[in-house]
Amino acid sequence: MNVAESTPGSVAATRGPSFAARRRIEGWLLVLPALLLIVALTIFPLIQALILSFQRWDLQSQEHPFIGLQNYRDALVDPRVWGAMQNTGIIVVGAVALEFLLGLGLALLFVGDFKGKRFAMPLLILPVMVAPIVVGLTWRMLWDNQYGAINQTLSWIAGREVNIIWLGHRDSALFAMIVTDVWQWTPFMFLVLLAGLSGVNPELYEAAALDGAGWWQSLRDVSLPGISRVIAVAIIFRALDVFKVFDLVYMFTQGGPGTSTESISWYVYQLGFKFFRLGYASAVSFLIVIFLTIVATVYVARFVRGAEA
Repeated sequence: MNVAESTPGSVAATRGPSFAARRRIEGWLLVLPALLLIVALTIFPLIQALILSFQRWDLQSQEHPFIGLQNYRDALVDPRVWGAMQNTGIIVVGAVALEFLLGLGLALLFVGDFKGKRFAMPLLILPVMVAPIVVGLTWRMLWDNQYGAINQTLSWIAGREVNIIWLGHRDSALFAMIVTDVWQWTPFMFLVLLAGLSGVNPELYEAAALDGAGWWQSLRDVSLPGISRVIAVAIIFRALDVFKVFDLVYMFTQGGPGTSTESISWYVYQLGFKFFRLGYASAVSFLIVIFLTIVATVYVARFVRGAEA
């Protein structure tokens, strides 16, 4: 016979890619513009910054020689880096701790039914929707020692004139930043914890009540263990966000008096855009990334994944 027999391979070759393969190709083509945008806006600048961190890039030299790990060694012994990290750590610990306590208290209040809940909820969420720079400007006026409402209120309470220069000293300025951050971001913590408490099985509370457990025992043995993973995630989210604090430092003190209140983000900004030491600023930035990556990895393994066991 002169008729050639068709093989399965030849039939597949004439038909082209399968339906599943074509769908995969079409899917990649659809997301290709977004991938290119991500590469252009994030990955390429990240690689460029990494290259800069191994160079001496400043206004003192026209060339940008490769100096290896010198920028990283200088950053590790830079007292301003450690001072800025200390200030940032104080703000992170103070703000996140207060936000958690206040957010948990509000969540426990709102998880039940009480009059005015429908009207109080939008008011509590309002600070989160305000732009951070607007919050900084507003609270800067409130903290003003001459015309601010905070000193005026304290004067009414104390019955005498109170003139505290809140933003003129390191401790009071850091305290002002913590209070301002708590005012704005406690609603976020509140919403996350409220969602977690709403998902706790009500039968657990009934069983605890039958065993004679009071409010504190129910909170300790039912509520908190039931939302332990939610608490862990909320704390790490807020801690990483507070660690980037820049707007409050810019609006309140700009790192002053001197350099006593500068955060690590503010110091990196000063290095890069005021002193134009781009290589050194990149090295400090990557050290921060390495530090946060290690801390976040240990934290997640201990408190988030560990809660599943």
